[in-house]
Amino acid sequence: MTAETDGPDPTTSLLAFFGSEVLRLRTAAKWSQGHLAAKALTTQAMISYIEGAKRVPTIELAHSLDAAFGTDGHFARLHPLVIRYAYPSWFLPYVQLEREAVTLRSFQSQVIHGLLQTEDYARAMLKSVRPDNLDDLVAARMSRQIMLDGDEPPRTWFVLDEYALLRHIGGPDVMRAQLARLLKASESPRTVIQVIPVDRPEHPGLAGPFTIMSFDEGPDVLYVDGFSQGRTATEPSEVRDATHAYDLLRATALPPEASAELIGRHLKGLSA
Repeated sequence: MTAETDGPDPTTSLLAFFGSEVLRLRTAAKWSQGHLAAKALTTQAMISYIEGAKRVPTIELAHSLDAAFGTDGHFARLHPLVIRYAYPSWFLPYVQLEREAVTLRSFQSQVIHGLLQTEDYARAMLKSVRPDNLDDLVAARMSRQIMLDGDEPPRTWFVLDEYALLRHIGGPDVMRAQLARLLKASESPRTVIQVIPVDRPEHPGLAGPFTIMSFDEGPDVLYVDGFSQGRTATEPSEVRDATHAYDLLRATALPPEASAELIGRHLKGLSA
């Protein structure tokens, strides 16, 4: 079997079933992944990810697959089920808001933000809670990063505590790749990364991580992480308080250039 005919067990999850259906129809048509990608207006890499249940398909891709295969809405009908089981019900509204945002401002105190995680880092972090659907959770997390690959991705601002850099999730090799990913992300003109060093222990983010999302239309939305689940908030006073706290966090953190140097030092320390 070649890589282009391998696929996950379709009985393991709806995401795997969706991928197996793409693989089944593509194989029956005797198309390469590249040929299907051209017909579905996507990339060969994305077709490979979808067939391997490594990414959650967008509704746009589902429609494009139906158009390519002539399957009369088959994949579009499957899509809501895939989404329902790929993301916890309480988290799905945030994922939808995240995709629509034109600006995201996030603070993380313990781990790297999901939009910046490598697959190995995400897997090691999620594995620690021993979920039954680890592969689906990893695929869902990595799928969120697709929003950063568009022609005009949102402007993103990430402030993180240095303690997140000191927590070597997955071990040295995984963390080296993760720190390299942060440095690469910081080179994007639409992404800013700042680090609050450990010698500044008091700061407005001690209550926990949060994200503020802004849109072309409508008010800002606040998302606050929690132990069992997060919550979104639109109450103007709460959003204003979070915005003020975020401004203070940016003022407390090292400037972007100095933050990149600090990340680089952590990377060098792991490479020594």
